[in-house]
Amino acid sequence: MNIRAPNPWAVAIVAAVCGGLVGGGGAALQSAVRPWTVGDVRGGRVADDAAPAGIAAVTETVHDFGTVRVGATGSYKFRIHNSGSAALTLTRGATSCSCTVSDFEASEGGDPEGQKIVPPGGDTLVTVQWRGKGDGGPFRQQATIFTSDPRLPEIVFVVQGTVVPTWKAVPNAVLLPRLTTSNGDRAELRLFTYAAEPPRVAGVSIDHPEAERYFTTAAKPLDAAEVATEPAATGGFLITIDVKPGLPQGRLRGTVKVALRLPEEVTAEIPIDGTVGGSLMLAGAAWDSRQQSLLLGTVSGRKGMRTQLFLTARGDQRDRLRPVVREVVPSALEVTVGEPSPVGGGSVVRATITVAIPPGSEPANHLCSEQGPAGKIVLDTGHPDAPTLSIPVCVAIGP
Repeated sequence: MNIRAPNPWAVAIVAAVCGGLVGGGGAALQSAVRPWTVGDVRGGRVADDAAPAGIAAVTETVHDFGTVRVGATGSYKFRIHNSGSAALTLTRGATSCSCTVSDFEASEGGDPEGQKIVPPGGDTLVTVQWRGKGDGGPFRQQATIFTSDPRLPEIVFVVQGTVVPTWKAVPNAVLLPRLTTSNGDRAELRLFTYAAEPPRVAGVSIDHPEAERYFTTAAKPLDAAEVATEPAATGGFLITIDVKPGLPQGRLRGTVKVALRLPEEVTAEIPIDGTVGGSLMLAGAAWDSRQQSLLLGTVSGRKGMRTQLFLTARGDQRDRLRPVVREVVPSALEVTVGEPSPVGGGSVVRATITVAIPPGSEPANHLCSEQGPAGKIVLDTGHPDAPTLSIPVCVAIGP
């Protein structure tokens, strides 16, 4: 079916009749001169191209901050000019994320609802801020301003750049996989900084109960070529950690703390993770060799539980293995040690350790978390390579 537009004179006649009923025939004459077209009605009224209007004009919509440090705030003011012959209404719109905010300059014409009236020929500034978050990397965020200019109903302002950290350790952890009770080890890391001024090291320390006895540290500035290997870095240090032999066998954890002045005081903390090996070894169904811990999980205090560990000794001193329980945490643990005996043709001596939680035990939380620090079983082994052996226990006793 074909639809034809109405004859203009027919429309004029109808409009004249209707116009007479409401007080005039002007509508009839207008419809005869200019036929109806799609798009005339905007916002519920006929558009009037001759009416004065505010015109939004901007010279830039993108600003590059360059580098912004983590936690620092960058801001930039974008200018909006009203080149029209009527007032221009601006309304603050949405931003791309919660860390980007926009606002109008504090002056007459603003209101708490985020609106601004700009008179003909006037200007206003839109401030866009961005706070560096995360560990670093490029960012691009935007803020939208709505305008009453029908030709430019919205303006999107963009801020971009690169977030750089205050410091960065390479590698991000000190790993000591070759430690034994009779042999020490050395680890190195490069600590890069990004401040405008040259950094200084006020001190290097190790957070570990036996730090003074077993650890030594040193810090040496990196040369310009080494600093240039890390993008945006402005300085850095080579941190050396030496571990002496004699640490107790088992899991080793600690923290390297480097006090920096950038010029503000900042403490860089890098975790230490390793395992001290030796002639003694543990095995069993609940033993986790990667975490070097006894993982019992959540145990019903009403039912209890029982498991076994096997402590073995190799080498010339294997016959000196005589483990005795010194301490247990939580106190509900019942630990008994069997008599060591040769296995594998006598090349290994093994002792069976039985760990039990009897029915009716009191609740406890030692799941190896912040809320529940690890429990432990401490043994006096009688072996010269590891006279004391502390076994971490991850367990929670429920009702």
